[in-house]
Amino acid sequence: MVPRKSRAAPSARPADSDSKSARTRARILDAAAHVLSIKGYAGTRLSDVAEYAELQAPAIYYYFPSREDLIEEVMFSGIADMRKHLLGVLAALPPESSPLDRIMVAVEAHLRHELELSDYTTASIRNSGQLPDRLRTRQLKEEAGYNAIWSQLFDAAADAGQLRSDLDPRMAQALVVGSLNWTAEWWNPRRSSLELIVKNAQSLVRRGLSPADDPRTAAGTDKRRAPVRR
Repeated sequence: MVPRKSRAAPSARPADSDSKSARTRARILDAAAHVLSIKGYAGTRLSDVAEYAELQAPAIYYYFPSREDLIEEVMFSGIADMRKHLLGVLAALPPESSPLDRIMVAVEAHLRHELELSDYTTASIRNSGQLPDRLRTRQLKEEAGYNAIWSQLFDAAADAGQLRSDLDPRMAQALVVGSLNWTAEWWNPRRSSLELIVKNAQSLVRRGLSPADDPRTAAGTDKRRAPVRR
């Protein structure tokens, strides 16, 4: 297994997080997020979670009635934490930030949270289409909230004339977010840095969304080319 990225998502931690019981529950969730992010829904076993959490497998049932309940909590926490993270990053931007610049910040926030900060988010993205519908109710509600943030960003860009007129905002949004999500499937940190991934993603998104007369999309704006790794 690869090293864990983070501790439990804030949304997964109860208020009494200083108690021994709460710490154990959080450790189980951490381990489940890590295993689920690597092995997927079908391959996640409670024995693997217990081993990673350094617990006996029966101890998990004290906190979660079943494997499905544990996985459901991880999946919900992943997208809930990502939504809160993006809201916080956007709220910290200067008020004068342009709509398109806000989209670029959202691109970076999404990628960094997905690939660097949270096993929960990686697990949620990678397994979203694998879970039975009964386990996705809370996750789908959070996904709708997360997508609503992106919809606001794209609508603001369109209203400001910073989105190409031939693009449908909802379709463009789905293509961008879908591409960012897919990065978790192919990115290998041993072959390229996260900074390079972010830079390339921002360049592609800006050039793909911006009107032709946007000076920042003109050829030659940045003549430096990232080295190709073979």
